Amino acid sequence: MWISELSEEDLDQAAALEQDCFGSQAWSRQALADAVINENALYLVMKEEAAYAPFQAAGQVLVGYCGVWLSFEEGEIMNVAVRKEFRQRGCAGRLMQELLSRAKERGASRFILEVREGNFPAIRLYESLGFERAGIRKNFYSDPKENALILLKEI
Repeated sequence: MWISELSEEDLDQAAALEQDCFGSQAWSRQALADAVINENALYLVMKEEAAYAPFQAAGQVLVGYCGVWLSFEEGEIMNVAVRKEFRQRGCAGRLMQELLSRAKERGASRFILEVREGNFPAIRLYESLGFERAGIRKNFYSDPKENALILLKEI
């Protein structure tokens, strides 16, 4: 598996994964395409070569992706998604570590994100990467309605 920046050729698989992971709150393919060309956004994908994948007969399979929007020294983590069959293998952790490293190279020293209060695997991941709880956004998510934990990390 390898990590690279999200590109135009990745958009169909990224949008399908986004829909699978986030349903009615998924970003559109166009929103992801806009991120590819925005100099303030950094999106990374993890891929592997596969003989068979749900989206293609052979070739590169998009395992997961994550993104951050940068503003001065702050980075807001926007999306983190990994295919179900690749979860619990460290893929999200590797993607996030690379994202934080590359964002730091661009000048970010503080990161913020929201996560569903009941998404315990994601919360464990973020806390293992040094994110700390900073607050709650009441009823931030819909479908189903749920609070968001606000997590911060200083580098």
